[in-house]
Amino acid sequence: MCDESRTHGSEGGQGFLRVRLPYPTAAPDFGNRAVWREAVAAIAAKAYEKLPECNGRVEKAVALVLAGDVKLLADGTARVASQSNGQTIYRVVNGHCECRDYEKAPHNFCKHRLSAAIAKRAQELVKAKLDAAPAKEAQMWRSNTTPAPTAPLPEAPASVNVHLELAGRQVQLTLRDSDEGRLLARLDAILQRFPLVVTPTSERAPAAEGWCRKHGVQMRQNHKDGRSWWSHKTADGWCKGK
Repeated sequence: MCDESRTHGSEGGQGFLRVRLPYPTAAPDFGNRAVWREAVAAIAAKAYEKLPECNGRVEKAVALVLAGDVKLLADGTARVASQSNGQTIYRVVNGHCECRDYEKAPHNFCKHRLSAAIAKRAQELVKAKLDAAPAKEAQMWRSNTTPAPTAPLPEAPASVNVHLELAGRQVQLTLRDSDEGRLLARLDAILQRFPLVVTPTSERAPAAEGWCRKHGVQMRQNHKDGRSWWSHKTADGWCKGK
């Protein structure tokens, strides 16, 4: 249970609620942290410019906002945790705060009132950015995530590469499986579907002159007594390519 005490302000009869809690309030969820911090910095810059006499309080207000110590409520009020002890919670209602500094601060801009105003305007700025952003980018901001790189597939225990001819083109097909027997059965089915095309010997292009088809080497042309012939030497003697 929390200890609550209520007092009444002198302006408009508004009540100011101070709540003592055992723990500070949790930071509100404003989506992507970087976008939120940028919005807070933009609003704070305007506050520094318009309220130079409150710069010290603006700085403390920004610290409260970024620490998640400001909670904007649905009724338009705000709950702001105290920086001094982390347990006292001040409620800002219609621009009024019951902290001791409220009456002394220039234009009554204590750090709690400033933090509530900065948080509210920063939240509006973030919402405007999300509404104007492309759907994919806005979703990434809201989920506070970045696209995860696709993890590579684990290496299969068994794999085989086979070269095939498809539509007159040489292609390489890779088969993978966790079972070697199943992999070989798949390979057999592929080989039957795409049988090896063997070009008959008679259809082969004629070999170059002096080429030995038997040994696959170039022979030397010889001349003697008006005769010419091609031959090359092997371990078994001379071969004339026949």
